[in-house]
Parts: sequence; C-alpha cells; structure tokens
Amino acid sequence: MSDTPASPAPLSDDDLRETLDLLATAVASISDRVDDQTRVLDRVNKTATEARSAAFAAQKQTDPEHYGEIVGATIDGKIGDTLTRVGQMAGDLLRASNHTQEVLRKAEDARSDTLRQLWEREQKLDRFKSRLPWFGLGAVVLALVLTVTLPRFLASNASMCAVLGASWTTTTTGVDACVFYQR
Repeated sequence: MSDTPASPAPLSDDDLRETLDLLATAVASISDRVDDQTRVLDRVNKTATEARSAAFAAQKQTDPEHYGEIVGATIDGKIGDTLTRVGQMAGDLLRASNHTQEVLRKAEDARSDTLRQLWEREQKLDRFKSRLPWFGLGAVVLALVLTVTLPRFLASNASMCAVLGASWTTTTTGVDACVFYQR
C-alpha cells in the first residue's frame, strides 16, 4: 500500500473556483497570522534584549541560558503549528494546481482535436468543390447521351413502343419500326 493519499475526485469548474478562492483566503489569513507572529517575534526579541540587559545587570537573580530556553520554547510553540498548517496548505495548493494543469491540458487536447477535425472536413469540402464541375459536365454528357439513345432504345421493341404511345408496324421493306401517327 502506498503512503501517498489517493487524489481527490475531479472538481467541477465552480467547485474548483470556490476551492481556489477559499485557498486564497486561507493563504491571506495565514500571511496575516505570520505577520502578526513576526510582530510578536519582534516584541519578543525586544523583550529578550531588554531581559538580557537586565540579566547582565542582575546576574545573581537571572540565568540567561535558562531564560533563552524559555523564550525559544515559547517561540517554537507559537510558530510551529502555523508553519505546519502553511506546509499543508502549500501541498493542497500544489495538488490543486496540478489538477488544474491536467484539466487545461485535456481542454487543449480537445480543442486541438476539434480544430483538426474541422480542417479535415474543410479539406474534404474543398476536394468535393474541385470535382463538382466534372460531376456537372458528366451529368450534361449523360443527359445528352440519354436524349439520343433512350428513345431509340425504348422504340426497339413492341411493348416499349406502346408505352411511348406509338404503333409497332412493319415497313414495306420488311423492317419493324415504332411509328408515331398524327391524328
């Protein structure tokens, strides 16, 4: 089993924005706290300096090494928890940033695929447009050929001649023909 925790489920865009806003607010709050801690540390440092001065003045009453340990423990206690929380927030921000980068990469891939498909369709349309005049010419030639050959084909047997409204007769020379009479 891995020591790394499972990554959180992907967030929707609104949840991601809300999370980022909350993280920004938390970081700002932590920054304010660190600033407050810095002011406290400055005051503690000033107090420690004054205390050391007093300790040197009254060495019999104060042990400077012991006093320094007390000040150090106090500082460590106040800053340690804050630094731990800052570290956790930094880790959370890193994970959220990585997730955002992944989402953006997928969106860019989808955009690229869509643009590629659109380009391919435009290429097919351009090829079709370049062949369209040849299709039209072929249709005209076919219409001309059918205009000449279709009536001749239809008039080549008795049943089709009747469909055309003509009469099937034999000429004086003995040739069968499809004849249209005027009435």
